[in-house]
Amino acid sequence: MTTIQDIFSQNIKNYIKKHPLSYAEMKAVKNIIECRTEVKGRHIDVCEECEFERGLFNSCKDRNCPQCQTFKKEVWINDRKSEVIGTRYFHVVITLPKELAVIAMQNQEVIYDIMFKASAETVKTLSGDKKFIGALPGFMSVLHTWGQTMDFHPHIHMIVTGGGLTTAGKWRESGKDFFIPVKVISKVFRGKFMDSLKKAYKNNRLNFYGSIAHLADNSNFQSLVNDLFNISWYSYAKKPFDGPEAVIDYLGRYTHRIAISNNRIVKIEDGKVFFKWKDYKNDSEVKVMSLDVFEFMRRFLLHVLPVGFVKIRYYGIISNRNKKTKLVLCKKLTRALNASTYTKLTKLELLMKVTNGNAFLCPNCGEHTMKRKGDWNLKTDSA
Repeated sequence: MTTIQDIFSQNIKNYIKKHPLSYAEMKAVKNIIECRTEVKGRHIDVCEECEFERGLFNSCKDRNCPQCQTFKKEVWINDRKSEVIGTRYFHVVITLPKELAVIAMQNQEVIYDIMFKASAETVKTLSGDKKFIGALPGFMSVLHTWGQTMDFHPHIHMIVTGGGLTTAGKWRESGKDFFIPVKVISKVFRGKFMDSLKKAYKNNRLNFYGSIAHLADNSNFQSLVNDLFNISWYSYAKKPFDGPEAVIDYLGRYTHRIAISNNRIVKIEDGKVFFKWKDYKNDSEVKVMSLDVFEFMRRFLLHVLPVGFVKIRYYGIISNRNKKTKLVLCKKLTRALNASTYTKLTKLELLMKVTNGNAFLCPNCGEHTMKRKGDWNLKTDSA
């Protein structure tokens, strides 16, 4: 099976001759290529009965590496289980119009931060309005920058509680539908985003070059601002989840997803990469697309975030400052599922879960457990 690692390993030297990489891109590519190879080092396991030994190469743990997401996802979900409360949850998506794509691409950290801030303020402001719910919900936001064909499409996924905590300390439940009309969300988000964008421009925090170099001129930028206020911005909300367990299962699909996974790659042939994608405009029909290998690599690298940029953020009653107070109160008020249902697993137990209990089964005798030579250290584990 052809993998992302194969594609970059075989083509990166020729690619960088025409496409210089940023520091974040170089770091991601280096880790992807070296993941589970001798470069990352290895550890030795030995069977406690037959004394069979095996050496396993260590993983890179880079968030852009398709080989390293499964276990990281399980750890993250395991940590979130205790935060689920007894209410409905909604999935809301807020997107940027295509007219802002190039600006976002050239100013990633600034624009992505504005997206997080504007979307969070939108939900908190509208939720606090008694016309909608008059309470503070809890919500998690995840940044994605891609579409099914790895085109550049920045958008925020938000998982929002179907209710919130009032200023009087009472829980207020929403109706069966999401309590804020999506058209209102789009309009308010547009206003808050544009206000922050104009401030960033005024403070010289934005760069413009290439096809948008003309926007450095104030009159041209103001013309763009006017155009953006005159178009509709797109947001939507999906139906609520069936229950807290469904929320937990769903979260991992969005938190640790990358632009494309190895299982979507069909083959590489005649300098082209063939991969599967879903055509959402045609009943999610699965199709196969081919891209020149350099174009495939370019699109993949579009979605490497700035080093250290936080792509998952928490707000409202699940924000870090509220977890020990408001979240605890809301769990009591909503009679959340018994904590024993969500017993937190150790990393060792999670590893056994991910590997269907075979993480330490000796491949030689097939009966006994393999143990690490020396100290057990998940920080250098290859899972």
